[in-house]
Amino acid sequence: MSFKDSKVVIIGAGNVGVNTAYSILNQAICEEVVLIDVNKEKALAEALDMQDAIYFMNRNMSVKAGDYSECRDADVVVITASAPMPKDSHNRLEMLTPSMNIIKSIVDSVMANGFDGVFVVVSNPVDIMAYYVWKLSHLPKNRIIGSGTALDTARLCGELSKMYNLDAKSVQAFVMAEHGDSEMVLWSSATIGGKALTDVFADNADRTKNITKEELLHRTKEAGWQIFNRKGNTCYGIASSTTAIVKSILFNENRILPVSVGLNGEYGLNNIFLSVPTIVNKNGAKEIVEIKLAEDEQAQLKKSSEVIQSLYKELNI
Repeated sequence: MSFKDSKVVIIGAGNVGVNTAYSILNQAICEEVVLIDVNKEKALAEALDMQDAIYFMNRNMSVKAGDYSECRDADVVVITASAPMPKDSHNRLEMLTPSMNIIKSIVDSVMANGFDGVFVVVSNPVDIMAYYVWKLSHLPKNRIIGSGTALDTARLCGELSKMYNLDAKSVQAFVMAEHGDSEMVLWSSATIGGKALTDVFADNADRTKNITKEELLHRTKEAGWQIFNRKGNTCYGIASSTTAIVKSILFNENRILPVSVGLNGEYGLNNIFLSVPTIVNKNGAKEIVEIKLAEDEQAQLKKSSEVIQSLYKELNI
């Protein structure tokens, strides 16, 4: 009998990459984590710092800095590297052009070293970058997953839970489509404890306090910017959501997550990556969950898809 150690390579040792690595180590979900960054000294220092922390964790693991040769036997490669957000910008799509060359260089280097696992793409604009990684890598579509609206969904569930003094995990509601300004909420299928959200609103008017669906969506969209404007980045939330995706892959959880994946006719859409509820397991995106949409939701999804597809021409592929 042989045993294979699980290995995650994280490319980008900035705030998101480092916190993703630390989150993975804290949850002890793999045997080995490797950090790759153009700033090799930074990657090394972060790895050494985290290696010291493993003594106090529940499992013996390995974390180190490395190069692209480490991707050969990796189960998952997480891409967090990207160009910095333009000053005073509140639109992730503006990161497309400056990030393209970075992503191309990364994917070319990963694939040149024989990678045959699952990519998890975090770099913004994530829906377009996930599509770009698919095109550059020539891997099957199911083996590319963007972090998408997983964090947006957590933020929405958090807002709803605060209204009714509940655990956020008791709320079942999905944000989907673009991770950005055109994202939408599947209100028609949202529930709290199995009760339709529309009924919860109606039966708890005193606690709902005239907070509308539009206001909740606005808060969800703005939540990241509220953090970004104050500290210059967001890292803990996105690191935790990325870790949840990686865990579902490595542990073969078959967990349903709203992540950016390639559609093959689902929701009437083709040749596009955007966030939809998806079963995630050891094969990556195992299956897209098609939820029946209300007419206005279908229109919003189509509009969001058009925003994303309109920018594919910038990729020159």
